[in-house]
Amino acid sequence: MKFLEQPPRFLFFTGKGGVGKTSIACATAIELASAGKRVLLVSTDPASNVGQVFGISIGNTIRQIPAVPGLWALEIDPQAAAQGYRDRIVGPVRGILPDAVVRSIEEQLSGACTTEIAAFDEFTALLTDTALTAGYDHIVFDTAPTGHTIRLLQLPGAWSGFLNEGKGDASCLGPLAGLEKQRAQYKEAVDSLADPLRTRLILVARAQVSALREVARTHEELAKIGMWQQFLVVNGMLARTEAAVDPLAAAICSREEAALAAIPEALSLLPMDRVPLKPFNLVGLDALRLLLADTAPAKCIEYPDTAFDSPSLSTLVDAIAADKHGLVMLMGKGGVGKTTMAAAIAVALASRGFPVHLTTSDPAAHLAETLHGALENLTVSRIDPHAETETYRQHVLATKGAALDAPGRALLEEDLRSPCTEEIAVFQAFSRIIRESGTKFVVMDTAPTGHTLLLLDATGAYHREITRQLTEGTMRATTPMMRLQDETQTKVLLVTLAETTPVLEAAGLQSDLRRAGIEPWAWIINNSVAAAHPVSPLLRQRAHNELREIEAVAKHHAHRYAVVPLLKTEPVGVAHLRELFRSGAV
Repeated sequence: MKFLEQPPRFLFFTGKGGVGKTSIACATAIELASAGKRVLLVSTDPASNVGQVFGISIGNTIRQIPAVPGLWALEIDPQAAAQGYRDRIVGPVRGILPDAVVRSIEEQLSGACTTEIAAFDEFTALLTDTALTAGYDHIVFDTAPTGHTIRLLQLPGAWSGFLNEGKGDASCLGPLAGLEKQRAQYKEAVDSLADPLRTRLILVARAQVSALREVARTHEELAKIGMWQQFLVVNGMLARTEAAVDPLAAAICSREEAALAAIPEALSLLPMDRVPLKPFNLVGLDALRLLLADTAPAKCIEYPDTAFDSPSLSTLVDAIAADKHGLVMLMGKGGVGKTTMAAAIAVALASRGFPVHLTTSDPAAHLAETLHGALENLTVSRIDPHAETETYRQHVLATKGAALDAPGRALLEEDLRSPCTEEIAVFQAFSRIIRESGTKFVVMDTAPTGHTLLLLDATGAYHREITRQLTEGTMRATTPMMRLQDETQTKVLLVTLAETTPVLEAAGLQSDLRRAGIEPWAWIINNSVAAAHPVSPLLRQRAHNELREIEAVAKHHAHRYAVVPLLKTEPVGVAHLRELFRSGAV
C-alpha cells in the first residue's frame, strides 16, 4: 500500500461517512504494530465504533489492545470531554457565586458548542502534548465524517465572550469564554497537521461518482488550510472475476470502473491504493489483518438458496401516507443511503398527489443529483449552513449590535465567528421547516449520526430553555423537541445496511433518541445483497452474512422495518428511485 510507505508519525484518515475509514485505520494500526512500532489509535468521531471493530470496550482513556502487542487505543468521548470541561469552569465558582448564577452557567454550558470545543481540546492535546504521546512511534487518527472534520480543523484559535441576553439570539448555547490561553496550542496543532514530515492525510472513498466528488471537495478544502500531504484509498472494489456469471456483479464492476475513469482531476494526481471488497464482515482481528493483506482471502463458502421475503419500502410509505401530512426524518450512519431513501420516499408521496417538501441538513448531501429532475407536488431545498449563518449574523448585528459602541460591536462580531453561530443558525432553519409539516409532508435527509446528535442537542437545549421561561399562562407553547417527540407529527426512520457495524450504530442511535424522548418509527435496511439474489460467489457470501443482521433488526431492534435491494442501476433520477419500491428488484 502506497500510503503505508515510510509513514510519518501522524496518520490521519478522513472521508465521507460509511466508506470504511474505521476499518482501514484499525487495519493500519495493526500493520504498524506488527512491524514492531508502538502505536496509538485515536477516534475523534462522535459516533465512534473502534471498540466494536476490535470487539472490546475502549472508551475515553488510553487502553492497550490485548491481542495486538504494541497497540493502544482511545475513543475521544465528546460527552465525557464536555463534562470535564464544565467541571473545570463551574468547579472553582461553586460555593462562591450565588446558586442561581451557577445554575445559569451550567445551563449555558449544556449546548452542542461546549461538546465540540471540549473534544477539540483533547484532540489538539494529542498533537501537541509531548509528555502525553512521547511513548508512541505513530498516532493513527480515525476521524468523524467529512463535514464535521472540516469544521473541527477550522475552529478559530480563540473563542471570546458570549451573549447572555436576548432569550435565544446569542450565538452560542453555552459560554465559551476563557479560551484565549488555548490559542498557542491550537496554532501548534494546525502547524503539525500541515507539516508533511509529521502528518499524512489519507482520504478514503468508494468507487462511486458522488463519493469521489465529495472526497475531491475534502481534498481541496484541506489543501486550503495547508494539508497537502494527501493519499487516496478507494475501498471495497468488487473484483472483475466476480462479474463473469452474475449480471448484478457485472453492473457493479462497470459502475466502479466508470467512476474511476471519470475521477476528478484533483484526485487523479494523488497516490492511490485500491482495497478489494472482502466476502466477510470487517469485525475482529482476523478480518482486520486480512483487509490490507496481499494474499487472496479464503475461498467463499457457498450457502443454500433460501426464499428471502421481507417487508418492502412500499409498506412503510403506505402507512406514512395514511396521515396525509407530517415530518419524516431519516437518520443513521453516514454512507448508508439516507439521501437516496429520503428522495425515494418523497417521490412516492408526491406521486400519490401529496404536497411534499424534501430538504436536507447534511452539508455533504446531494439531493439535486439524486433526484436528477423535477416532479409535480415536490419542492426541494437544502439548509445551507453558510447562507443561514450569514443571515443570522446580519440579523443579530442589526438588532442587538445596533445599540453597542465600537468595542462592544467588535466583541459581538468576534463572538459571531464561532462555529456555535452555525449550529444555532442551522437549528433555527430546521425549526422553521418543522412547522411546515402541519400542512404537508416534510421529508428531511439529516447529516451523519454525530452531527445530527449535536443538532438534536441544540434542539434539546432550546427546549429546556423555553420550558424554563414559560409561565403558567403560556404553557401551550410547542417547541421543536415536542414535535420530534410526538409520533403523530414526526416519524423517524433509521437507515442502515445489513452489516454488523451499521446495525450496532443504528441501535446505539436508537438508544440515544429514546433517552431524548424520541421513539424511532421504523428501520430501513438499504442496499441489501440478499434481497437482490446474487449469483457471484463473493456476493452470495456477503448475502449470507446479511441474513443474521436482518434477523437482528426484525427480532430485536425495530417495531417495523423494510429491506431495500441493491440495484443493478444506481438509483439516480425519479424513474430509478421508483424501482426501489419493487421488492426483490435488481
